[in-house]
Amino acid sequence: MQASNLIRAMTINDLEEVFKWRNHPNVRSNMFSQHELTFEEHSNWFELASKDARRHLLVYEVDSSPIGFVNFNVFDSGGIAEWGFYSAPDAPKGTGYSLGTAALNFAFTSLGLHKLCGQVINYNLSSINFHLKLGFIKEGTLIEQFYDGHNYHDVCCFGLLGKSWLSQKSEVLNVK
Repeated sequence: MQASNLIRAMTINDLEEVFKWRNHPNVRSNMFSQHELTFEEHSNWFELASKDARRHLLVYEVDSSPIGFVNFNVFDSGGIAEWGFYSAPDAPKGTGYSLGTAALNFAFTSLGLHKLCGQVINYNLSSINFHLKLGFIKEGTLIEQFYDGHNYHDVCCFGLLGKSWLSQKSEVLNVK
């Protein structure tokens, strides 16, 4: 039996679970803001971000169970956005890729984006490989751009055009 995957808008009912995922050490250690959030900080973030028309806060579900989070931040013009994402720390292996494909389908079909950008701290090799596996192109490196409180780290910049994703998706599905 095939799993039922869904990407949907995050609601206030998701706040506590997404908060737990975000504060998990494995998730937090790969983020640009690595401190442990208070629930008040998280709630304030959600309140502000959910009112911003340029922000799209999404939850990824498999068989009606939430197991991931995606955030799109659309720049003011041109259909260009940046993204962030994470799976629940206890999500099954392979969740990241299915979350990524669902998120990219949403970005380029539902949102009609032209381009999606991502930034990854250079020690996060799994996210670097994840971006490349999804078809992103490494567009550059920001030298010593991120300071973790002890050391400076490079940041890898990735980009994916909607036409590239839709073409890649069509090839995979043998759609002409």
